[in-house]
Amino acid sequence: MLTQGFGILAILFICSLLFAFSTIFASWVVSPKAPTPLKETTYESGMEPYGGAHIKFDVKFYIYSLLFILFDIEAIFLFPWAVSFVKLGLVGFLEMFIFIAILFIGLLYAWRRNALEWQ
Repeated sequence: MLTQGFGILAILFICSLLFAFSTIFASWVVSPKAPTPLKETTYESGMEPYGGAHIKFDVKFYIYSLLFILFDIEAIFLFPWAVSFVKLGLVGFLEMFIFIAILFIGLLYAWRRNALEWQ
């Protein structure tokens, strides 16, 4: 009875909760219990840190990461489509054509806005 309907979902939920709490407990068990001033210092490549930790990053770094994720996801969607290309037929071809056209329009927009230029 547990393997039908919502039983599998309940088992998965319980297992995920057990995993989450067990990893939190394990990290608490193995964590250092006697912090010293040397252990609490910031480690930055063996050098003394300078400046504050809260600095402003230029927005271009976020734009580059968003563009990377966009085209990385495109590549992920292209592989299963290529594997089942024959089964999908003309409808699958048109859907992927529309998908790639939308991504190409986004690339042209980013190119026109000089989002791809590293300055």
